[in-house]
Amino acid sequence: MEKENPIVVKSKAFAIRIVQIYKFLTNEKKEYVLSKQLLRSGTSIGANIAEALCGISNKDFLAKMYISYKECSESLYWIELLHDTDYLNDNDFSSIWGQCKEIQKILSSITKTTEEGMKNS
Repeated sequence: MEKENPIVVKSKAFAIRIVQIYKFLTNEKKEYVLSKQLLRSGTSIGANIAEALCGISNKDFLAKMYISYKECSESLYWIELLHDTDYLNDNDFSSIWGQCKEIQKILSSITKTTEEGMKNS
């Protein structure tokens, strides 16, 4: 059995949490604008990672991973804004923020390692 790629697993778990947060915010808090932005950016991380893994070149792979990194940064912004406007409580904020920061650190490492490998080729 093939071992699953950790960034794929983590980004999918994050996307699932984002969908759950979106459903909570729209159903319980009646918040539709910020949560939709978070839904788009938060689920885009994993989608771009999936595209990167099917990239036709290292350059293509790197470009998609950078997009994932940028979507992750955008997600952090929306998470923080939802917290600062009292849509997310401290506990939910800390949990989802930490999960997103972990993904961002992994993506940063992947992009740096890939760039270094391309320079040394």
